[in-house]
Amino acid sequence: MDGSEQWTEEEVRDRLRRRAAFLRDLAEARELRRRVAPRRSRRAQIHATLRRRTFRTE
Repeated sequence: MDGSEQWTEEEVRDRLRRRAAFLRDLAEARELRRRVAPRRSRRAQIHATLRRRTFRTE
């Protein structure tokens, strides 16, 4: 939509419903990946922590 069109209330509800379902599926997939490959998951957490520390300003 280019901004000039208005969404109906039903379209907005449908979009939010589909988005919620997508986010639930995404969270489920991430949890499954974490359980299936704990070593890789732990490594990713360590790298994320290091990246956060890199950009910390004090």
